[in-house]
Amino acid sequence: MVVLRVFGLHKLLCNNCGLVFKGFDPLRTAQRVPAEEPREGSDRRRRVPRYNVHLPAAISLVDDKVQVGKATYSEPSRGHCESISKFGMSLSLVGARFTEGELSRVGRLLFVRVDLPEGSIEAVVTIVAHNRIGDEGRKKWLLGVKIHQISDDDKERLEAYLKNRAQGRPVVMTD
Repeated sequence: MVVLRVFGLHKLLCNNCGLVFKGFDPLRTAQRVPAEEPREGSDRRRRVPRYNVHLPAAISLVDDKVQVGKATYSEPSRGHCESISKFGMSLSLVGARFTEGELSRVGRLLFVRVDLPEGSIEAVVTIVAHNRIGDEGRKKWLLGVKIHQISDDDKERLEAYLKNRAQGRPVVMTD
């Protein structure tokens, strides 16, 4: 190991993410401090854009004891989709129908129907983050979920909606 250090193997620090790694730097010209300002485009870590929305949603629990090929869902609870992307969404709900244990389990499957302006989409999602916020009498759940399963038609409808949002087209709700 000492021989490698003599020839220039040192601990280095990535200026973009702060990860420590070993690399060759025989002249010790690399500095072990993160960059002061992020480089152009390096502050974006998301794979796809996420859009803040306020869309009505119906959220149901997927039964844990599912037989192969059959799924059952609980009665839906009304909520809202707070943000949406191609791979996931942020949901808010009062959750009076569900226990704290059911909504605070990472990996829990939910069935979600979100009403987009062009029509609703349905997807099975997985909870990746959960938070309970609010005053004692008016607590609500914030759930971060990733899309686990979605039909091809609903995926196309979601992608068209996201494309319109990216182009800055106004969202018009009609009844």
